[in-house]
Amino acid sequence: MLEGLDGHAEHVRESLRAKHRAREEALDRSRDATRLAADAIRAAHRDEYDRVTELLDRCAEELAAARDAARDHPEVRTAGFVTDAEKEYAEARLTAAAIANAPLPGPDELRIGAASWSNGLAETVGELRRRALDRLRADQPDEAARCLAAMDEIYEVLVTVDFPEAVTDGLRRSTDVARGLVERTRGDVTTASLQQRLRDALARHGAADGADGPSTDA
Repeated sequence: MLEGLDGHAEHVRESLRAKHRAREEALDRSRDATRLAADAIRAAHRDEYDRVTELLDRCAEELAAARDAARDHPEVRTAGFVTDAEKEYAEARLTAAAIANAPLPGPDELRIGAASWSNGLAETVGELRRRALDRLRADQPDEAARCLAAMDEIYEVLVTVDFPEAVTDGLRRSTDVARGLVERTRGDVTTASLQQRLRDALARHGAADGADGPSTDA
């Protein structure tokens, strides 16, 4: 009989049970945080700001619980799903602030890493495009133009974060996507502006023709 084997085996089993419990808890909490972040973004697009605040506060609580569950297991903390949830949280916070034209919270304020924050910022560009298109459909070109300006500003910052992909968690790809979204939105906003100018010119021309036309008085 190998002395000590049973004791070592039990220790290993208990360690793995603890790691498994931590992983399941962190995974569940991360999933809940991701869902709440998505709900918050939808509420932000509907301008339901009280609802946004409620959802984001709950999201932050779930993230804190996920990190706490993985506190004694660094390999769980860095497995990816907690980081992904942090990115979604950053996207929701930044999108809500950008839509409300409020100051953007930084990574320290959100208690997340720089890479998660940066990738969340990149994803915000897509949400601002959605906002811009919604405002164009609602005949609010000034708000659409403001969203485009914000997208431009974000992209200009993203291109300055030039580090290896292993450091930024794939930010370069997200930045390339953001560039395409900015250019497409610029085209949409420009087209809408030109169409509005044409409509205004035709309206003025029609009014002038009416004013200069022959009198119909008897």
